[in-house]
Amino acid sequence: MANSRITDHPAPGSEVRFAAGFGQRFVLTVDTEEEFDWSQPIQRSGHTVHTVARLARFQQFCEGAGVVPIYLVDYPIATSTAAADILRDAVQAGRAEIGVQLHPWVSPPHEEDVSEHNSFAGNLPESLERAKFNRLRGAIELNFGAIPLIYRAGRYGVGPNTAAILADGGIAIDSSARSKFDYSYAGGPNFRQLPLTPWWIDAKRRLLELPLTTVYWGVLRQLGDWLYPRMWRVPWLRGVFARLGLMERIPLTPEGVTLTEAIRGIDIAVDQGLPVLVFSFHSPSLAPGYTPYVKTEDDLDALYDWWRGVFAYLRQRQVAPTSVREIMAAVDLA
Repeated sequence: MANSRITDHPAPGSEVRFAAGFGQRFVLTVDTEEEFDWSQPIQRSGHTVHTVARLARFQQFCEGAGVVPIYLVDYPIATSTAAADILRDAVQAGRAEIGVQLHPWVSPPHEEDVSEHNSFAGNLPESLERAKFNRLRGAIELNFGAIPLIYRAGRYGVGPNTAAILADGGIAIDSSARSKFDYSYAGGPNFRQLPLTPWWIDAKRRLLELPLTTVYWGVLRQLGDWLYPRMWRVPWLRGVFARLGLMERIPLTPEGVTLTEAIRGIDIAVDQGLPVLVFSFHSPSLAPGYTPYVKTEDDLDALYDWWRGVFAYLRQRQVAPTSVREIMAAVDLA
């Protein structure tokens, strides 16, 4: 694993194959984290975990829809008694799954300076990234009574040592790659040219990459990988292209994406034959006032309506929900 990097373009033959009958599926991942001011520089202190209480309603909502949410938990949540009390039974019964999300600035040991560069865990020294991961994974196992099998780096901040750390730590799936996005301007990774289909990160097939789903829609979408990044100097062009139906980048998330746009994205992803569609959002959006996307109770109602619409459309397109355990059971290792 030493030379296997999550940001490397997959090697020939590394695409994951699934057993016959698996079909097309989707997962719902929740970046389950503390609340903080998104408009301010990252800080080690000053965060809260008030929205943990809202997880109960969301879990009940998902169970009613037959969906197993995957909670990617960072250290303040992993050590929250309230979060464990709300989710433990569902996780142990298989109605929910738990995973690891590393926010290095709030995850011990605290040996690094807090900075934007160090907010990407993959930029830390290997020993410190590993120590933070191990401490967090241990807290999850202790408080939730489950062994996490999936990981997402906070801010998608993987680095050259991340894959080996995850494989050594018993992680089966990484879901940090946000295809079509580039965070190198802030010192983070560049996922722009990575595929949307899952792939094996290493030749021994110890670690599977399950990228978040983002597609291009519009008459120029086939040029998206080349054209969209070139519009960064004139970002208003992106809005013009979207309004004219020429090209739009659509991540599968309720945060900043309308239901109409999400349905367009689902259609593109399904028609492309993606085996697993990966949806995501941040848990602080489950209460008003903690993210830019949910400021009022009406916004929160709209978020739940978005999920209702998405679930209904996925059923219409015959895309069934799945889970980490089902994905690993369906992987064809031949």
